Amino acid sequence: MSSVRPRMTHLFEQLGLDASESAIAEFIESHQLDRDAFINEASYWTEAQRQFIEEKMKSDGEWAIVVDQLNESLHEDSVQQ
Repeated sequence: MSSVRPRMTHLFEQLGLDASESAIAEFIESHQLDRDAFINEASYWTEAQRQFIEEKMKSDGEWAIVVDQLNESLHEDSVQQ
């Protein structure tokens, strides 16, 4: 079992996305969700990415915290309105 705590960069790597800071910021900025949209239902995920996100959300562990952080970031624009 790994003692490394998952981070946003690890999540992006697991999703097969560019995990550089600039790429993460760009992804978040360009993939904002509506207030009522669920992260796992976003149209831009592949089925494998969606399954990974759902699995980590249900795990209620450290990965769930990182997915929740991404979820909050993807809803920033809807909160500011």
